[in-house]
Amino acid sequence: MRIAGQAVPHESAREHVTGDALYTDDLLLRFPRLLHAWPVIAPHAHALVKALDYASALSEPGVATILTAKDVPGEGDSGSNRHDEPLFPTEVTYHSQPLAWVLGETLEAAQRGAARVSVDYEPLPSILTIEDAIAAGSFHSAPLKLARGDASVIESSPLHFEGELKIGGQEHFYLETQCAIAWIDETGGVAAHSSTQHPTETQEVIARVLGITRNKVTVECLRMGGAFGGKEVQANPWAAIAALGAWKTRRPVRVRLTRALDFALTGKRHPFLARYAAGFAKDGRLEGVRISLYSDGGWSLDLSEPVLSRAMFHCDNAYLLPAVEITGLICLTHKTSQTAFRGFGGPQGMLVIEEVLDQAARRLGLPPEIVRERNFYRDGDTTHYGQPVKDAGRIEIIWRMLKESSAFDQRREEIDRWNARHPFFKRGLAITPVKFGISFTATFFNQGGAMVLIYRDGSVQVNHGGAEMGQGLHTKIQQIAAEGLGVDLERVRVMSTRTDKIPNTSATAASAGTDLNGAAVADACSELRSRLAEVAARLLGCDFSAIHFSDGLVFPNGEEHRAIAFARVCDAAYRQRIPLFAQGYYSTPHIHYDPQTGKGEPFHYFAYAAAVSEIEVDGFTGDYRLLRTDILEDVGESVSPLVDRGQIEGGFIQGVGWLTLEELVWDSKGRLATAGASTYKLPSWTEVPDVFEVSFLERAAEAGTIYGCKAVGEPPLMLAISVREAIRDAIAAFGAGGPILLESPATPERVFFAVQRARAERESQVIPVGATR
Repeated sequence: MRIAGQAVPHESAREHVTGDALYTDDLLLRFPRLLHAWPVIAPHAHALVKALDYASALSEPGVATILTAKDVPGEGDSGSNRHDEPLFPTEVTYHSQPLAWVLGETLEAAQRGAARVSVDYEPLPSILTIEDAIAAGSFHSAPLKLARGDASVIESSPLHFEGELKIGGQEHFYLETQCAIAWIDETGGVAAHSSTQHPTETQEVIARVLGITRNKVTVECLRMGGAFGGKEVQANPWAAIAALGAWKTRRPVRVRLTRALDFALTGKRHPFLARYAAGFAKDGRLEGVRISLYSDGGWSLDLSEPVLSRAMFHCDNAYLLPAVEITGLICLTHKTSQTAFRGFGGPQGMLVIEEVLDQAARRLGLPPEIVRERNFYRDGDTTHYGQPVKDAGRIEIIWRMLKESSAFDQRREEIDRWNARHPFFKRGLAITPVKFGISFTATFFNQGGAMVLIYRDGSVQVNHGGAEMGQGLHTKIQQIAAEGLGVDLERVRVMSTRTDKIPNTSATAASAGTDLNGAAVADACSELRSRLAEVAARLLGCDFSAIHFSDGLVFPNGEEHRAIAFARVCDAAYRQRIPLFAQGYYSTPHIHYDPQTGKGEPFHYFAYAAAVSEIEVDGFTGDYRLLRTDILEDVGESVSPLVDRGQIEGGFIQGVGWLTLEELVWDSKGRLATAGASTYKLPSWTEVPDVFEVSFLERAAEAGTIYGCKAVGEPPLMLAISVREAIRDAIAAFGAGGPILLESPATPERVFFAVQRARAERESQVIPVGATR
């Protein structure tokens, strides 16, 4: 029976719901004499540190020591590329930035000690908004640019207009906050448990800070309680502090951020400001567009350049841009360093083009879905960075199938009739597509490794470079290994991710976890299966090529009655001195990109999808209710349909949160005002549509991927754009049909004022009795 493709539960589902699943902070009892770390944080967004006095802290009962810059034997910086993230800064560059760390016998002792540290500051002016950064010329790097054709066609187009769109950020709000435990092992090396998406980079940063080689550092990740990109590079400083504390004291050290600290210290999804000019033909076809993207990078560079690059790559979404100029700039502000978040810039870029198309549709008096259809990529088209849009026809296939299955046209008519009867409540309907490129845009990250071990009893251990954050990667790996060896799922155990098992791994990100690690596991299993087939052929007296593995049995093709147990073959292989372990490796083929020319093929393939959403808006309050969503997604040939369905549903709801509810607000001092669940609104059961239909595109296997599957982690988030556009459609029903300006997120307050503007526009167009135009 085929195991890859079965709808099986998450491999840790039972442990998740019973509380038996262990996370980093659950391991404290394994470490006697553990010390707890707590930061000394700055009350300014921007200031010079004139002096730091910690004598009083050291006299506090229970305080073991304090970590400062003088304790660093190597490099006191955790920055990924530019090395611009000092662990012990002399210049404060965001509010609540840690300046030193107190280690205590208890957490309470460390907190008391930190409160007794005296710091003398010289406050400096701060930059807190994108607009202020633009005015001050405060940027992290030179502009990035992409272009095709002659964008001057905009000015001669029958319809041309300009506009801007503000796009808010988003807090990751993973259930498990940032956490690490480090200790000195029996060899004098450093070991760490870390809640990290990138154990190899965490290993690298620890080694750098301690001034030792990487082979003396081992990082392990059991599992993460969510990450969403927030633990790709931003897990590194906390692990480095824990390792530094262990190095200094020779005792285990734990760093765990409380929810309040996690909000205050960690980066978010990048807020964007987009300014655009666009030209359209009268039938709604785009002739040219000019887009300037400004991202709020915060205090350090972090991953802001690749995030901005992906936003620029995805300013097309599913649409042909015949003439385009895109410029991107990363603003340097005195706020948390914004970082990776599910979609990695793609959602922001896609939102901009959807805004442009809707503005054009309403100016032309055309239905937005018609304008979208007329601008779809077709087979043979290439993107604005020169990559052929493989399987572009799937966009229209998905669109047509979804409109039919959701009864889109019929419901459009029903909503028009409903709106005519309800002056104070209006309903809106929208359909939006997704085309999302899959691969790391930095080509060298597109590789994965694995080691598969088979024991004499036929049981299997799998080690691979991907990290489990609840997304079901280990479940898919387990299915791939079971399929590859022809054994039952229960025979396969996927081990925790460790840098001493698989070296030089890539981050579990970019929706590439299964593509890279799954293919590496399959490679190792293929090698082992070939070795075992030779042993089985001798046992069964048949040709090597006739051997078949299935359901834990081995037999010649078509002769199941002669089957022998997989375990028997494994034991025989051991006795014949045939190795029962193998390494696997995979690198994504045929991808390349030249940032100097802005041309190449950075993506292995594109994931396609579309969503239809229906909304009801309350004209009195701006509140709204999501009535129904229908999704059709191209997941290729799903390795694990239940896991993929969960990813689609969860990703969509997370996107709804970003676009309609979750608003980050910083006060005039640079302090995050929405700093907890009481002030930061997360989506909940009330945001789940009353009717929620999710389907997979059938017969859609992707050639050249593991078992024909496609990535499913990030693409669903952008389907939530359909909700934003349905809200806009409902707002338009209060007005006279003109363009609707709506910042993101579309909170009830913003919706209310948009409704007021639409009503005012409508009233201004009412002709008094007896009057003429």
